[in-house]
Amino acid sequence: MKDPIIQIRDLTAKYEEKTVLSEISADIPANEITVIIGSSGCGKTTLIKNIFRLYQPYSGSVKIFGQEITTMDEPEYEAILKRTGMLFQNGALLNSVDIFTNIAIPLEQHTKLPAQLIEKLIKVKLNLVNLAEAIYLSPAELSGGMRKRAALARAIALDPEILICDEPSAGLDPLTSNSLDELIMNLKNILDMSIIIVTHELASIHRVADNVIFLDDGKLLFSGTLEQAVRSNIPELKIFFSAGKF
Repeated sequence: MKDPIIQIRDLTAKYEEKTVLSEISADIPANEITVIIGSSGCGKTTLIKNIFRLYQPYSGSVKIFGQEITTMDEPEYEAILKRTGMLFQNGALLNSVDIFTNIAIPLEQHTKLPAQLIEKLIKVKLNLVNLAEAIYLSPAELSGGMRKRAALARAIALDPEILICDEPSAGLDPLTSNSLDELIMNLKNILDMSIIIVTHELASIHRVADNVIFLDDGKLLFSGTLEQAVRSNIPELKIFFSAGKF
């Protein structure tokens, strides 16, 4: 059995005096898709931010690739971040430049590759997300689904081992959402990534999830496979899967 790519132990997060996450412990398996679910305000995004030290955890342990990240110095931490990619909820593309330049940013900042090779890599990534025709368009010229795919191409620019997706289906119609889910699953297999998705979309969860982490009011109520989650007798989890959304 593979070691988990991320190990979380007794993670507590606070905003000033308010406890937002309380003693969270969970394993995120390698090369699988783990979805983090729960009601609005339950701590899903806070968990992601604390796992990747965008916020410093109040207490507890987080190991990524077997390394404790809560106490490592900045150069070590930056090396961990270079092995991860992030698809933000709104895409977070720079509207003032074209798609080519958006995707070039991480390659130019974190590698010493020549411009010609960077151009080839950008074209490869856009082909992977079925967006080759948009290479020199601006984000404003793209539909919502195309912007998400462009942002996804940027997120995988450095061939990350871990991809984090924050509400990837937000604002998309069901058909576009389904296409994006299929794309994410294909990329997982092609690039051999471990993927963490924050979502509340029931259809997406059923399509993509291998594993589920369920939070409620800052506490971990469930961590396991999707099949176990669907069969669970935990009342809050039963409500989630029967209602679709909180």
